[in-house]
Amino acid sequence: MKNILETKNLSKKYKRYPNQWSRFAEWLTAGRYRTHEERWALRGVSFEVDAGEAVGIIGQNGAGKSTLLKILTRTTKPSKGNIKIGGRVSALLELGMGFHPDFTGRENAIMACRMAGLNREQIEQLLPAIASFSELGDYLDQPMRVYSTGMQMRLAFSASTVVRPEILILDEVLAVGDAYFSHKCVNRIRTFKEQGTTLLFVSHDPGSVKALCDRAILIDKGILIRDGSPDAVLDYYNAMISVKRKNEEIQQVESEFGATVTRSGDGRAYFENVEMLDENDRPARAFRVGDTASIRCDVISNASLESPTVGILIRDRLGNDVFGTNSFHLEVDKEIYKAGENIEATFTLPLNIGCGNYSLCVAIHSGDTHLQDNYDWWDQCLAFQVIPGNSFSFIGLASLPVELKVQRKHKK
Repeated sequence: MKNILETKNLSKKYKRYPNQWSRFAEWLTAGRYRTHEERWALRGVSFEVDAGEAVGIIGQNGAGKSTLLKILTRTTKPSKGNIKIGGRVSALLELGMGFHPDFTGRENAIMACRMAGLNREQIEQLLPAIASFSELGDYLDQPMRVYSTGMQMRLAFSASTVVRPEILILDEVLAVGDAYFSHKCVNRIRTFKEQGTTLLFVSHDPGSVKALCDRAILIDKGILIRDGSPDAVLDYYNAMISVKRKNEEIQQVESEFGATVTRSGDGRAYFENVEMLDENDRPARAFRVGDTASIRCDVISNASLESPTVGILIRDRLGNDVFGTNSFHLEVDKEIYKAGENIEATFTLPLNIGCGNYSLCVAIHSGDTHLQDNYDWWDQCLAFQVIPGNSFSFIGLASLPVELKVQRKHKK
């Protein structure tokens, strides 16, 4: 299929001023007095959309979805990058955008049609269709200021879609209004799609995205991070939301209440800091089953030590040992460290363990165990959680690689 829409390295930044006078001072000094901070709403977004394709755009609030749509509808300009659009665009972005509260619904519908490039004769022919689809009745000739948000959506959607566009852009419009009218909107969108309209659809409703879209794009912090089938992208998005929520919950609990910590050792070496990192080297407290995690241990040596052993131990919520290892058993780091030296030991491992809450214990000592020459034993130094991922469902503590083969046997 031929591309009807294409973006290349699309980026948008905004200036944030501490107060209104700072903006004026910067303008007055021609930029020599700068107080603003730059905030990038989009960074390097590139994708293509084929004619007749329906693409869902998903992401958390503030991810940059609405900014992207405003650029595509040319209501704002990008700071960098290019866009190519090969068809007539009809868009319904912020509810009430372009409507005047003192004008009647009919007058606002006429203005919306004019902005879409329709002439007076075409508008007069289409007004009955707008009135019929919106089902506003006598309210169509009432000022918009007396409309509810649902009534505004009825008028806006009816006016924007009275003529089938080549590209239809919708931003969360189905989230407003009653179920009956939302059903009418979905049917019209499906009809347009069958007739070849290209759809860009922003929604937080996974059901709507799966029902209407052939493909989904995930944007996070202004960056396009996933582009694929709706099922795959939504699964990743849901897991990302779960990880973020659990990170916040666990970190909040740690900061507010702390943990029951047991720590012992003679102090010849000690852990200055222990951190768990995700696959992007960012601190994390929640992981999906099978995710790769790194445990980074920052150790300070207070004495001259020969081949100190650094180890980790993961325990479940009941305190049972799940997995442990150390540098002695892994045959790593056979060196002598002088007093005052810093050691950074990083264990990287896949979390092939079941869903649940876990704690981490770390130790530094001589030999293979901490029973002799224990320098620092830090129990429950941090807590983390493992949540469901995209792997198969299972029960228990271990996520083992498994293969199932079923054969039909024929009786002799």
